Amino acid sequence: MMASLAMNPADTAPRKAEPPHRLWTLIEGRAMLELGLLYASRPLMASLPKGDGHAVMVLPGFMASNSSTVPMRNILKRLGYDAHGWDSGRNIRVDNALIGRLEAQLTRLFETSGRTVSLVGWSLGGVLARELAKLHPEKVRLVISLGSPISDDRGHTSAARLFELLNGKEPEPMKGGRFRGLDEAPPVPTTSIFTKTDGVVHWRGSVQHPDKAAAEQPTENIQVHASHCGLGVNPSVMIAIADRLAQAEGQWTPFTPALIHQWMFPRTSIS
Repeated sequence: MMASLAMNPADTAPRKAEPPHRLWTLIEGRAMLELGLLYASRPLMASLPKGDGHAVMVLPGFMASNSSTVPMRNILKRLGYDAHGWDSGRNIRVDNALIGRLEAQLTRLFETSGRTVSLVGWSLGGVLARELAKLHPEKVRLVISLGSPISDDRGHTSAARLFELLNGKEPEPMKGGRFRGLDEAPPVPTTSIFTKTDGVVHWRGSVQHPDKAAAEQPTENIQVHASHCGLGVNPSVMIAIADRLAQAEGQWTPFTPALIHQWMFPRTSIS
């Protein structure tokens, strides 16, 4: 069991969950700049590690649809992956029907390719990806979440009220005993990419803790400079995703950015 960010005793002390500072929320529009930088950095994207052709399923964030993940999936396809959006329209209702569709799509990709599937989820999509991997770990290669609220306390996100308005305080899967222990990592290699300037999910709610990982399964946290709405198009995030996906199955190692990219990935304390 591994983690890419060191923890000190202060990190384990309980903290009151709180949403991001309003300043970060007010300037989430900077995501458009990140999208522009992504298109400007096409030569860099083309030089990323090539994939082995395995299937990658990309899940959008809360209130978003497959259109939000098009830039990411296009990059993954150009790198040689069999990248797919999800089959569930806009990510609004978290109910048993949604979980059933996700299970069916994962099973279809797994059986069609004959190989395990990587899951990449943005915000709420990352929560769903982790829970899907808990249900079917034998079909999942690894999970990457982007700014996902992987804490059981919704106080970490500024979208909590809207989510509960649309789903209730206990969404249907929770009433059936699922979606409890969100901070517990699935039994597959798991990466959480987060930003301390996230305007939707407080970064503390996206950090994985080693004591919540399955035995012998690696977990890591990768910090980037980004907005929440820009995580799916930020060039540094694409670099990290490409690096994680390019690992040979069963040969996971912690993320270490190339020297030229190190400025994109601050290694600061998470206390």
